[in-house]
Amino acid sequence: MGLFASLLALFGCDQQKVDETMKKAGDTARATWNSVKPDSQLFKGIEPGQSTEADVLRQAGKPETTWEEENGARRLEYPRGPEGATTWMVTVDADGKVARIEQVLTAENFARVRPGMNQDQVRRMLGKPTKIEKFALKKEEVWGYRWWESSQEKAFFNVHFNPDGMVTTTSRSDDPSRMGGG
Repeated sequence: MGLFASLLALFGCDQQKVDETMKKAGDTARATWNSVKPDSQLFKGIEPGQSTEADVLRQAGKPETTWEEENGARRLEYPRGPEGATTWMVTVDADGKVARIEQVLTAENFARVRPGMNQDQVRRMLGKPTKIEKFALKKEEVWGYRWWESSQEKAFFNVHFNPDGMVTTTSRSDDPSRMGGG
């Protein structure tokens, strides 16, 4: 009742403004829920080959990034950070049907990162990094991805870029939470 009374005080009896405000509050609440809902619920009911991009947007919300592919397909990126350790990519074919749903922060994908790749290639493969650090003296930028190294341990996979934005090497580091940090 408090929200309704506040809306009436703000907008008088203008029902259209009340409805618009309620819709915005609903959209905000939905977006907040989608950002924190458990991975097991993120794509619940979405079936590759049957579900559509609209179904994904309804269930999981707006993706962080949408990648357009040359073949007309689209990849919807759902990073679960900054404290999460998963990034989901949903591939939607040119006909608008879900082709694949995959968690991309895996040892197999990390092994595909090679010296000479550019930042765009890495971003399309692994999604948004958990953290980006710049080291002026070493003249490098490091993208860190928090991930589940084992079923019980999180770690960071790090991609090192030179000033031209090309991968020079990769590394692994402990998750700061293991050391009592953040």
